[in-house]
Amino acid sequence: MNTTPEGHRTSTLTLGYWPGEGIGPEIVEPTVTAVTLALRHHGGPAVTWVPLLLGHEAYLQTGQILPDGTWSTVAGLDGWVLGPHDNASYPAEARAQQNPSAALRVHADLWANIRPVRGVPGAVAPDMDLVVVRENTEGMYADRNMYAGSGDVMVTPDVALAIGTFTRHGVRRIVRRAGQVAAERGGPLTVAHKANVLARSSGMYLEEAEAMAAETGVELRPVHIDALCADLVVHPGRHRTVVAENMFGDILSDLTAALGGSLGAAGSINAGDRAVMAQAAHGSAPDIAGLGTANPAGLMNSAAMMLDHLGHHAAADGLAAAVRHAVTHCPTPDLVGAGGAGTREFSQAVFAQLGGVV
Repeated sequence: MNTTPEGHRTSTLTLGYWPGEGIGPEIVEPTVTAVTLALRHHGGPAVTWVPLLLGHEAYLQTGQILPDGTWSTVAGLDGWVLGPHDNASYPAEARAQQNPSAALRVHADLWANIRPVRGVPGAVAPDMDLVVVRENTEGMYADRNMYAGSGDVMVTPDVALAIGTFTRHGVRRIVRRAGQVAAERGGPLTVAHKANVLARSSGMYLEEAEAMAAETGVELRPVHIDALCADLVVHPGRHRTVVAENMFGDILSDLTAALGGSLGAAGSINAGDRAVMAQAAHGSAPDIAGLGTANPAGLMNSAAMMLDHLGHHAAADGLAAAVRHAVTHCPTPDLVGAGGAGTREFSQAVFAQLGGVV
């Protein structure tokens, strides 16, 4: 799937990576290797990898979750791979800052979170072929809605408010991007909303979707978010492309990933007008960190999407195909059928499809 209308192929690539926390280092390293191999195997450009300082380690060194120096580095990259973060384990004063992925999404204006799901044999929904297009910088996630501080506030010790922000600009651009994805995929656009009770915020999604459809001819399928969750379980093949505000989209993409086989295999990119970040849909899974069983498929699929976004389609397709091969022939314990392969075995299966190891 081409995740950008025109792509922007470059003759050289400078990519960043953050190892992340929890299982992050275990899956980021093989993902970096897989991207390098895919570009080499499919005639892509040479790539220079730049390590990034973020998260807990950055806080200990600089007092910032996203240091100014890291942001300056990111601004000069073609794209970057972000490992999962475990901000729940940060000191309280660090948790008061934006988590690393939210900070990057807001600072780089990575407004479109594209999360595809392709079912695998044996899954609850093996034929699922769906893309969730999630707004990424505002909505009901209060940690990215205020000029300063968080939109999640305590009014009294017993009353909390979570402030959601919905701008016409933000809603319009994500709806129109979703309309492009739906047109590419040849199916209707499902608009996940709750306009019956959130008439102005969810209602804005319906208004902008109707305006986009009137201009483009894209077929719309507006569905209440709760009804959509139920329908995806009962009729998983009914929906092809879904657009949703931030929190709705996050929940829907986890649900669809589980229906299609495993959250551990779900890829995603965060894309803006100029930058792209590969980030798996799953979290840091600290309970299995260090056990050697983490599934790198989600992050590898995310990296393939990043390459596609940057215009390196052959390398992107090759990497995605190599991951599908490993999912089928060398599954990790989280996948359907509870395979016995570890992170290393799975990664080596991917590397072999791409011509070897670095």
